[in-house]
Amino acid sequence: MDRADSIAVFTEVADRGSFAKAARHLQRSPAAVTRAVADLEARLGVRLLNRTTRAVSVTEAGQRFLAGARRVLADLTEIEQAAIGQGSAPRGELRVTAPIEFGRRHVLPLVTDFLARFPEVSVRLALIDRSVDLVEEGFDAALRIGALADTSAIATRVGALRRIAVAAPAYLKRHQRPRTPRDLAGHDVIAFAAIESSERWRFAGGIEVAIKPRLIVNTAEAAIDAAAAGFGITRVLSYQVIDALADKTLVRLLREHEPDEIPVHVLYPDGRHPPPKLRAFLDALVPRLRQRCERIAKSLSRVA
Repeated sequence: MDRADSIAVFTEVADRGSFAKAARHLQRSPAAVTRAVADLEARLGVRLLNRTTRAVSVTEAGQRFLAGARRVLADLTEIEQAAIGQGSAPRGELRVTAPIEFGRRHVLPLVTDFLARFPEVSVRLALIDRSVDLVEEGFDAALRIGALADTSAIATRVGALRRIAVAAPAYLKRHQRPRTPRDLAGHDVIAFAAIESSERWRFAGGIEVAIKPRLIVNTAEAAIDAAAAGFGITRVLSYQVIDALADKTLVRLLREHEPDEIPVHVLYPDGRHPPPKLRAFLDALVPRLRQRCERIAKSLSRVA
């Protein structure tokens, strides 16, 4: 069995979490699939998969190898398509990642529209609230909110968001509205720990204030629900509360003290010309994401 074939077999087993399922998909015997992975592990001198009677899992070394294996198989597919004159047609699988809530609201609808236009392309969309390593984890593209670290990825800015403090009208009837960040010391605070510290909030002009949250949650939805119920003040990204601000379920606070805008980028790995499937995806995604970010900014500007 050649190297490319054994890599393809390993990838199939890793993705399906089962030798038997991989064998059925590949239309091979389970013994042949098991032997292919064993031969690959012997050649590399590392264990790629952990096997139990109930499940198969990928080892740490296997995870590193899997990301590279996917890239190798994708490159081989593109080479074959180019050789038979199909290199210009978008086809194959794209692996895309985005933050959970932004991805659900703003990326997923664009992905389904894209798939309707390109029937020979499939997308594996991973909604994850962390910055992935595109190359190491085998992703073709990522939507990222926040300042970019040093990276070799190609980044295209599609807009910006704001981090804003909000509270319910019912809460503000019971408590004096804060006029400066330091006024938060006398308020019930709901901290959304996923996007910033639950101990200090930063504001414009380099101002930092210590907060003592009475409630700390790990999702924006929970923070917003608690604030809307009148429990206290929270701070989330603008797109997450734009509807609640419009219908006055929540009130925007400390507007003149809000920190700088947070950029939103679409990234893809550097190092080679994007294949047709990725180029088509970027052409479809980028302008429509810009439109969505512009609508969020316009809606926010209308909120007092």
